[in-house]
Amino acid sequence: MAEPLLLIPGMMCDARLFGPQIADFSAERAVHVACVTKCETIEEMAQAVLATAPEHFALAGLSMGGIVAMEVLRRAPERVTRVALMDTNSQSETPAVAASREPQIVGVMAGRLAEVMNDVMRPEYLGENSPRSEILALMQDMALALGEGEFVRQSRALQRRPDQQKTLRKIRMPALVLCGAEDKLTLPRRHEFMSELIPYATLRIIEGVGHVPTLEAPDATNAALRDWLNAPLVLR
Repeated sequence: MAEPLLLIPGMMCDARLFGPQIADFSAERAVHVACVTKCETIEEMAQAVLATAPEHFALAGLSMGGIVAMEVLRRAPERVTRVALMDTNSQSETPAVAASREPQIVGVMAGRLAEVMNDVMRPEYLGENSPRSEILALMQDMALALGEGEFVRQSRALQRRPDQQKTLRKIRMPALVLCGAEDKLTLPRRHEFMSELIPYATLRIIEGVGHVPTLEAPDATNAALRDWLNAPLVLR
C-alpha cells in the first residue's frame, strides 16, 4: 500500500493551499494536512506535526511548511520515507527580513490583518499568467480565518527559525526541490543551492509560476509530485 502523504501548509494558510493535490492523490493514498497553529516556534510546529502524523509518511511542505518539514526531518528522519520542499528556504532569517516583519506585526496587532496580508502576498509574487485575483482572494480568506494571533506567532517563529543546511546534507531519501521560475519571495537560485546540498535530490522549476505552484499550476505540480512519490526508495 502506498505510504501516506503529509502536507504542511505555508504561513497563514490551511488545507485549501493543497486543494488540487488532495483531490488528485487521495484516490490512491491517505492524504493528511498538518495543523501548525498555536505554536510559538518552528520547533514546536514540527513536534505538533509528529504528534499526529502516521508512523511513516511522505512529507511535503510549501514556504513556511517547507521550513517546518526540514525541522521534522531533523528530529525524526526515520519516520519520513521521502521529502518534497517547495518554494521555501533552508537558511535562517536574515536581520533585514526579520526587521521587516516588525511593522507587519504592529499593524496586525492594531487590527489591520487584511491590509498587512496585502503586503505579505502581493500580486507580483505570483506568475504573470496565474489566476492572481482568485489565489490572492483565497490567501486572504485563509489568513482571516486563522486570525491576528496566529499571524504574530508564525511571524515570530520565522524570525527565530534555525538554519537547516546541515539537515539537508544528511537526507538519504527521494527528495524533490520545487519552485516557480517567477517566485520573487524564495528565489529559484536558492532552490538550486538546496538541491545541490541534498543527495538524490531532483530539482523542478516550473515556468510561468510564482510562489504558490500548488494553486498556480496544479497539473505541473502534481506531475512533479507524482514522479517523486513513485521514485524508488533509497537504501540508507
